Amino acid sequence: MDLSIQNPKSKTQNQSTVRRWTGRRWRSSVLSSVIAVVSAFGIGALIIRAAGYDAGVALGALLDGAGGSWYSLSETLLRSCPLLLTGLAVAFAFRCGAWNIGAEGQFLVGALAAAWAGPHCDGWPGYVATPFLLLLGACCGSIWGGIAGLLRVRRRVQEVISTIMLNFVAIQLVSYAVHGPLMESTGQFPQTSPIAEAARLTRWFPPTRLHAGVFLAALCAGLLHVLLFRTVFGYAVRAVGLNATAARSAGIDVPMTVLGAMCVSGGLAGLAGAVELSGITYRLYEDFAGGYGYTAIAVALLGRLHPAGVVFSALLFGALETGASGLQRTAGISSVLVYVIQALILLFVVGASVYERRTR
Repeated sequence: MDLSIQNPKSKTQNQSTVRRWTGRRWRSSVLSSVIAVVSAFGIGALIIRAAGYDAGVALGALLDGAGGSWYSLSETLLRSCPLLLTGLAVAFAFRCGAWNIGAEGQFLVGALAAAWAGPHCDGWPGYVATPFLLLLGACCGSIWGGIAGLLRVRRRVQEVISTIMLNFVAIQLVSYAVHGPLMESTGQFPQTSPIAEAARLTRWFPPTRLHAGVFLAALCAGLLHVLLFRTVFGYAVRAVGLNATAARSAGIDVPMTVLGAMCVSGGLAGLAGAVELSGITYRLYEDFAGGYGYTAIAVALLGRLHPAGVVFSALLFGALETGASGLQRTAGISSVLVYVIQALILLFVVGASVYERRTR
C-alpha cells in the first residue's frame, strides 16, 4: 500500500507545492505580458523618432486622447466593451483547445439578429425589449459558433478553417441584408432601419455615449471566471484544453465539452454584436464589426486567456484605439502607428509564450 496517499501531511505538502508552482507560473505570465507591452511602446517610440517626430509628444497625445478628459475616458470604455466580450469569447474557446478565429462572424450574426428584431419592439416595455434583443444576439452567435464546434466533433473539420470560412459567410449575410430585405424603408442607404427606442441600452452621464453594456461586459467577465474556475463544466473545459487524452481517460466527454465551449464562445461574441448595435449605432451596416473579432485574438492572448487578464487587455487596446485620434490631431502622426503597436504587442506575447513553454 502506498502510505503517502494515506498521509494527510504529505497530501497538504503536495497541495502547497502545486499552489506555489501555479503562483510562480501566473506571476511569470503577468510579467511577460507587461514586458511585451513596454517593449512594444519602446519600439513604437523609436519608430516615431526615426520618422522625425518627438516621441514624448506623440505618446503624451496618445495618453491624452485615451483618458485626458471624462469624455475621452468614456470613449475608451466604449471601445473596450466589445473588445472585452469578444476577447472573453476567444479566451474561453482557446482554454478548451478550440481555436475559435470566428468571433468576427459571430459578432456580426448577433448584430444581424438584433437589427432584424429591433424595429419590431416598438411599444414594448424597455425591461423586456432590451434583454430580448441581447439574448437573441447571444443565442444566434452561440448557434454560429456551435456550427464550427459540431463540424469538429462530428466530421473532424478543423475549427480554424471552419470559423474563418463562417466569417466570410456572416459578412456576406450582412451585406445581403442591408442591401435587400432589411434595407431601410427609404431605400437610400445600405443600412437597416433604427431599432425601437425601447430596445436601446440606457445611456449614462450625458453628453457621453457611455451605456449599460459596459457594466454588462464587466459582469460577463466575472461570471466567466466563476464558470471556468468554480464549476464542473469549467473544470472539464480546462482539462480538455490542457490534455484531451488525459481528460478522456478521466471520464470527461471531450466532444461535448468542445461543442459546449464553442457555443459559449459564440454566445459571448454574438452578445457583443447586439450590445454594440443597441448601445451605439442602433443600425446595422456593412463593415459594422470593424475588426473587433480579430483584435479579440490579441486581447485574449495578452490577457493570458484569463478573464481578469482579458479585462485589462481590453482596456489597453480600447485606450490605444481611442487615443489614435488624439495622436493624429495633436502630434500630426498617422493613427496607423497604433496598429503597429498592437501588432508588436501580439508578437512579443506570442514569443514570450513560446519561450515559457520551451523552458518548462
